[in-house]
Amino acid sequence: MIKIICVGKIKENFYREAIEEYKKRLLKYTDIEIIEVPDEGLSDIKTSVKKESEKIMKQVNPKDYIITMEIEGKELSSVELAKKIDDIFNINSNITFIIGGSYGLSDEIKKLSSFKLSFSKLTFPHQLFRVILLEQIYRAFKINNNESYHK
Repeated sequence: MIKIICVGKIKENFYREAIEEYKKRLLKYTDIEIIEVPDEGLSDIKTSVKKESEKIMKQVNPKDYIITMEIEGKELSSVELAKKIDDIFNINSNITFIIGGSYGLSDEIKKLSSFKLSFSKLTFPHQLFRVILLEQIYRAFKINNNESYHK
């Protein structure tokens, strides 16, 4: 099973539609769950990250293989990510991806991470990033099942 814990809600319909499309496609390969925790949106960064962290922690199963999305994380190609996911599923049937809020993730959440992943040094809107993550997970399953998918 893939679980994605993320901060914030999706407001725009076109992002929601894209997310639902990739969730539907992924069901062919795995169960998927997306858990949204509220974005604190406070001007005080420390307080905001702490409150978001507390909400994330309530959703984390420490037995899962936890991948945190961090700008400082390791960058992988799509093929490398596919291999990583395949390798994880050989040792653990549950992968949890965690996407932080505008101010990132707390050190407490980062310490739980089994793997720190970065898609780029660029900053993406959280709504768009959720779509990108789902697309890359879908691509990974296509690669791992030797199925064609556009490049």
